Amino acid sequence: MGTNVLSLRIDDQLLDRLRKHAARRGVSVQDYVLQMLVRDDFDERFSAAVEETERFYGVGG
Repeated sequence: MGTNVLSLRIDDQLLDRLRKHAARRGVSVQDYVLQMLVRDDFDERFSAAVEETERFYGVGG
């Protein structure tokens, strides 16, 4: 798997909050943001899989 660079422009207050959250977890801001993106991506893929399974079996609302 390759890697790429993503540059973000964020406001100072958000960066300060990200630094605090990252420090609590003992990681860098970059690692913290990456973990959040990976978690969000997993949540979306998991939800889509559950919805597809429910449609297949005719379960759910």
